[in-house]
Amino acid sequence: MTDSLSLEQRRARLEAIAASVKTCTKCPLHAQGRTNPVPGAGPYTAEIMFIGEGPGFNEDKQGLPFVGQSGRLLEELLAMIGLNRSQVFITNVVKCRPPENRDPLPEEVSTCTNSYLFEQIKLIDPKVIVTLGRFSMGLFFPDAKITQIHGRAKWVDGRAILPLFHPAAILRNLSQRPLMDEDFKKIPQLVQEAKDRAAAASPSAAPLPPEEPPTQLTLF
Repeated sequence: MTDSLSLEQRRARLEAIAASVKTCTKCPLHAQGRTNPVPGAGPYTAEIMFIGEGPGFNEDKQGLPFVGQSGRLLEELLAMIGLNRSQVFITNVVKCRPPENRDPLPEEVSTCTNSYLFEQIKLIDPKVIVTLGRFSMGLFFPDAKITQIHGRAKWVDGRAILPLFHPAAILRNLSQRPLMDEDFKKIPQLVQEAKDRAAAASPSAAPLPPEEPPTQLTLF
């Protein structure tokens, strides 16, 4: 997806997106108490991209994603699979804090994703996208319910999309923490599977052996 761009070109485009976010006036959120927009943070070549809902109080003050209690839980989960936040890209569906942490409105989601998020995904080209909560999940799993599909990845153009609960929801209901842990542990396996799929699809990859015809099984 980004084969035609050098690393420096990708970096420059992502930095341009971040600069645009910081001065954005495309939707009403910029005038509703925004302190700092939150473009996202992480390496431009991250294999894993986390997408939350929108900045909260602490994120709005610091201009960084997931720096409050939800961020601490996310860091715990990353440590559980041998990673830290400097190795992943973290962002949100909307880049400015909705007033009183209300749900982002459809107009705000549409404006922000089409202006910024989808381009960030294209440039970073992660192997796995982890959605945190129902708003980012809804971008890839329309009309789905997080309670029904959490932890069940789907593949789109060689990339895994893994829907997970939002860390804030886990903090409100700690009985769901074991579910979150088990879902999170799937991430390294999905990264490896994405690499294997890419290698198998490469023109230089060895051809796969022909499939053997199915063996007829008998009952006796």
